[in-house]
Amino acid sequence: MVQHLVSLAPTLVVVAFFFIFSLNWPRDRTWSRAITCLFVLAVALRYTTWRFFATVLAHPVDWSFGFVWTWFVFLVELGAFADILLFLVAMSRYVDRSAEADRREATFFTRSAADLPTVDVFIPTYNEPIDVLERTIVGALALDYPRDKLTVYVLDDKRRSWLKEYCESKGVVHVTRPDNSHAKAGNMNNGLTVSSGEFIAIFDADFVPYRSFLRRTVPFFEDPTIGIVQTPQHFFNKDPVQSNLSLETVWPDEQRLFFDEMAASRDAWDVSFCCGSCSIARRSAVEEIGGFPHDSITEDLLTTLALLNRGYKTRYLNERLSMGLAAENLKGYFIQRGRWCRGGIQTIYLHNGPLRGPGLTLFQRFMFLPLSWLVQYTVRFVILVVPAVYLWTGAAPLYFTGTQDIVWYQLPVLAAYFLLMGWLTPTRYLPLVSSAVGAFATFRMLPVVLSSLVKPFGTPFRVTPKGSGNEESEFDAYTFFSIAFWIAVTALGLVVNIVPEWSRIGEGEFSVVSAYWAVVNIAVLMVAALICFEKPRPLLDSFATDEAARIESEDGALAGRVTSLSLEGGIVEFDTAPTAQAGDAVILEMERFPHLRCTIEKVSRLASRRYAMRFSYALDGECRDRMIVKLYTGAYSQDIHDLDKSAIASGLWSRMFGRTARATA
Repeated sequence: MVQHLVSLAPTLVVVAFFFIFSLNWPRDRTWSRAITCLFVLAVALRYTTWRFFATVLAHPVDWSFGFVWTWFVFLVELGAFADILLFLVAMSRYVDRSAEADRREATFFTRSAADLPTVDVFIPTYNEPIDVLERTIVGALALDYPRDKLTVYVLDDKRRSWLKEYCESKGVVHVTRPDNSHAKAGNMNNGLTVSSGEFIAIFDADFVPYRSFLRRTVPFFEDPTIGIVQTPQHFFNKDPVQSNLSLETVWPDEQRLFFDEMAASRDAWDVSFCCGSCSIARRSAVEEIGGFPHDSITEDLLTTLALLNRGYKTRYLNERLSMGLAAENLKGYFIQRGRWCRGGIQTIYLHNGPLRGPGLTLFQRFMFLPLSWLVQYTVRFVILVVPAVYLWTGAAPLYFTGTQDIVWYQLPVLAAYFLLMGWLTPTRYLPLVSSAVGAFATFRMLPVVLSSLVKPFGTPFRVTPKGSGNEESEFDAYTFFSIAFWIAVTALGLVVNIVPEWSRIGEGEFSVVSAYWAVVNIAVLMVAALICFEKPRPLLDSFATDEAARIESEDGALAGRVTSLSLEGGIVEFDTAPTAQAGDAVILEMERFPHLRCTIEKVSRLASRRYAMRFSYALDGECRDRMIVKLYTGAYSQDIHDLDKSAIASGLWSRMFGRTARATA
């Protein structure tokens, strides 16, 4: 008993370090991050050293399955260690450019409008419908910048006549080309030939810029070494993970970890990179590298590398300056991530990639390696299968010496990692949910990784389907049955080894560890399986609001507050019961809309003794444009600032065992 307690000492040291020091330090300071990341690195290095000398080299060289399996798992762990090393290096620094943006904006815009630089807005599009494009076009036209210094270009690679007519009606330039060579990069390079602005702001067809976007980003280019300013991508809808787990209002979208935390830390090292949409580039710098590179399907990353070769930097301003559509279903989710993964892996084969690109420092080469794409899904898959392999074959992942060794060396690493993630990203990470999301993606993404290594090129650029042309919601049978298979294999392995006559593992101490590991894997996989079932969701997501409103009906007027708003309608709440009923026509008065004709859809009483009225309207022309500007250009967001763990647990429980109501607009 005493020995078991003693073996917990390193883990207790890790916990004490975080609770005494890190959790009481500011996480937005480089010194605190550097110390914490260095401590975690030391813990990981301690484990890796022990792992190699005590459990790998100690195994007899007999070329049995157990020997090969031990070495394979260790090599995967080495890959994980390298990935974590780069992550710790990146996250050990912190920078917030907002104060710099404030200073630059205050001085930059003291000049007259005539002296401001010209800006072109590129909106590359292929097959997006009008309900997606209109938001982006109207939002671009509403940018807070002198109109004679701003030109909006819609780069239409589908050559649609209706889009040309719409662009002409809005006063924006509709651009086409005779073919679609080099996909998005080729489309934007064609845009360079018909435009002349000093700076080029790029927004994918489903991203709406905030009115302040140019005021916050253009002043950075007073520094002649800045080639691109990138801003984070935020979303006004819920991605499939949030929706399918019934965590729409309590769990952030999957990309928050990168855009809110990792990208800013990379910027502190001057290795931030362009992510395509929501960025602005210096035209002269882009022309200096011969336009947007098209050797990879991720032209944005190659653009960053090419600019680095010429001495230009990418700056990252971590402010929400636009909103767009996250992938709306699992099909789009995997098309998007598959493209990112393949494009990242392609760079290691290119003459201008991180391995062979001229002009890059050794540090830059390491930081731009697509190591995370190469490693993370292999690591996750091995984590899922190790207990099952042991339970069915008796082959442990390490030449085992005792449970105490696991507790002494491995448990501190796990504790350090979970505590680090909880400290660095307190509103972006929970072990169960984050692991389940990773496990879910593994079964689709690992084949992409392997195929990209074998045949990196030849797969065409695929646009993520968005908007009203993307209404299909499908059950992901492949991923579900892959998950179900490993749940069954792991669970049956536990059952088989409970019965002495059936046991495959004998009297190994690792059996206790593997049992815990197997149970955790089953729990993670059960949550991951829930993501495979698409939930119906509205095409137009509502924004949570809280603003004064007034409803006028035939029976009089009643003051209330609008609590939800979309392009199709909303909800207004009252302290007293309204006399108007469902089907009545009313007039809604609120900010920017003094006389909005609506139809009442439903009146209900709330638990708080208040009353809610759901209303709808059909907007067109200038009125619809004003509503787009109101909703999508900076007044509202769908951000989740805190994690309510009880609400997350409740959502998962109801999704797994309860009935989920059909989504409504």
